[in-house]
Amino acid sequence: MIEIEGLSVSYRSGKKEEQALSGVSLSLPSGQITGLVGESGSGKTTLVMAILGLLPPEARVAGRILVDGVDVVGMAENERDRFRWRRVALVPQGSQNAFNPVLSIGSQVAEPLRVHRGLGRREAERRARMLLDEVGLGSKAAERFPHELSGGQRQRAALAMALSCDPAFLLADEPTTALDVLIQAEIADLLKRAVRERKMGMALVTHDLPLASGLCETICVLDGGRLVETILAKDLARGAKHPRTRALVAALLEMEGNLS
Repeated sequence: MIEIEGLSVSYRSGKKEEQALSGVSLSLPSGQITGLVGESGSGKTTLVMAILGLLPPEARVAGRILVDGVDVVGMAENERDRFRWRRVALVPQGSQNAFNPVLSIGSQVAEPLRVHRGLGRREAERRARMLLDEVGLGSKAAERFPHELSGGQRQRAALAMALSCDPAFLLADEPTTALDVLIQAEIADLLKRAVRERKMGMALVTHDLPLASGLCETICVLDGGRLVETILAKDLARGAKHPRTRALVAALLEMEGNLS
């Protein structure tokens, strides 16, 4: 489980300070998918980067982030390596940028296994092929390069890399952005299956309310860097109380009405 207590993040630019997160407290339980929903600039990605310790140097962080009971705020970089990949892994937004264009997909999926699990090259590459099979790409994809894969295939490969060290928790940052509707559904099903079969937790960062309501048990709504509502996905349509959540639901219903 990941427990976030009173998390605030700000950035200073000259004499001006911008507040990205303000006193956010929430729980990301194991064994289920929690949605982090909000408009662009609401603080969703900042929250994920804070958990991983990947905020820029100028960021000022206050509060606590407990990963399995251990506070990772202010943790030294070498200590963070003990839980990145192995305890918490990231499925990034924009999978093309997740890969080195001159290295094969297989070698890049194998790298975390060699660095964080200490596997030899041959065993790491064997395991990488198994992971690529697991996400539906097939083992032969290991020999291909990032530019030879479609956007959906690269997203599958990024998931294989995130799963490589058997993390207890996945952070998926807009994993279906820029994919067509059918591929979005395939990636969503793949994420759901991975959580179920591996019994891990996942935080899904998205502005896509239908995706969140279909995948998540609980949805946390952020607005202007604040957590404004936490609601069960099944109660979203009729049980939303905060104006921002209601506005998101209303926009979705209006869109569905225009499409019908």
